[in-house]
Amino acid sequence: MLACEGVNAFYGPIHALKDVTFAVERGTIVAVLGANGAGKTTLMNTISGLVRPRSGAIHLDGRRIDRLAPERIVRLGVTQVPEGRQLFPDLTVAENLRMGAYLRRGAAVRQDLAAVLERFPALKDRTRQLAGTLSGGEQQMLAIGRALMARPRLLLLDEPSLGLSPILVRQLFRTLGELGREGISMVLAEQNAYLSLEVAQMGIVLETGRVALQGPSPELRQTDRVRQLYLGVRSGDVSPQGGGAPGGKGT
Repeated sequence: MLACEGVNAFYGPIHALKDVTFAVERGTIVAVLGANGAGKTTLMNTISGLVRPRSGAIHLDGRRIDRLAPERIVRLGVTQVPEGRQLFPDLTVAENLRMGAYLRRGAAVRQDLAAVLERFPALKDRTRQLAGTLSGGEQQMLAIGRALMARPRLLLLDEPSLGLSPILVRQLFRTLGELGREGISMVLAEQNAYLSLEVAQMGIVLETGRVALQGPSPELRQTDRVRQLYLGVRSGDVSPQGGGAPGGKGT
């Protein structure tokens, strides 16, 4: 469904992505692992059109999208849940959700709004509450709900569990698993490597902008490099003792 082929992206003189190549099959979740500064956020922003690659190509269903404006990429079915949620704090919950459907009109929007509130019952009684007054967990639900209102075929999630309690993190990953089973393809950049590889079918490891490892999640979980750097497993251990990647925020 998505193919990144030799993608190079820069922030001024900083070479942030270096010949990044990977693919997302339809209906699968790909986890992107990496330490602080590895290039995870840059990868998300490049796929969504916020950063234009200097070379390489990105294809969605065989169509090249790396030269398109972000709004055109959204129209093709790619939606991003950015790091830090980036809600409209002075708009209500309902207004934020409708902003996710700004390209759409009609009864389908109302149906999708009802479906999102059904999926996230904590938001159901807060539709008139300002987004900026919600808890961190509620804001993350709203950010994902807003993205779902665009009816994405490919969902990009950048550090969705950042700042959430362990209980809310577990709930979040259950929701992502449900969305995957419903057929939404995802690229998930996440500091919680253990849960990411648990919910994803495939994974890639970014190190200083390059793809250092990639493959099926079960295989990545068994590699010494991933176990030691991202799963907190010491050499000789048989089970993960931790879940977070070193650092938190990607480039």
